[in-house]
Amino acid sequence: MSRQQFDSLDSKILQMLSQNARIPFLEIARECNVSGAAIHQRIQKLTASGVIQGFNTLIDPASLGYETCAYIGFFLNEPSNFDNVVEQLKTIPEIVECHYTTGKYDLLIKLYAKNNAHLLEIIHGPLQSIGSGRTETLISFKQEFMRQVPINEDHD
Repeated sequence: MSRQQFDSLDSKILQMLSQNARIPFLEIARECNVSGAAIHQRIQKLTASGVIQGFNTLIDPASLGYETCAYIGFFLNEPSNFDNVVEQLKTIPEIVECHYTTGKYDLLIKLYAKNNAHLLEIIHGPLQSIGSGRTETLISFKQEFMRQVPINEDHD
């Protein structure tokens, strides 16, 4: 996607939504001194252009019993197998992110497991059956923060 051009209203809308995706459109309208219809149209435009990719509910994995967060880097034997490997990774529900990368790994995934034993089951089961090459696992002890990219009014 190419870089989008935003005016100050678009930037304000994006800032407010990034802080609270459930904020009512009318509250955004009041804060921006425009009509609710104008906000609705702007959000539709930002969504249609792909700037807004959706509105998500963030669930604490630990509250569902997923105590272990891990990152696994893949060293693929056959880089031409990227698409096949990614399709197989999509079938493993514990995997929440998958990235093509430069540097040490060909692919990097993020997953949540119930505990270390469950992580080992995933590694020795579905991940090993992919047969993509070797992997390297990093376990996250704690996520300190997560945030959206900065939204500035000066877009240079």
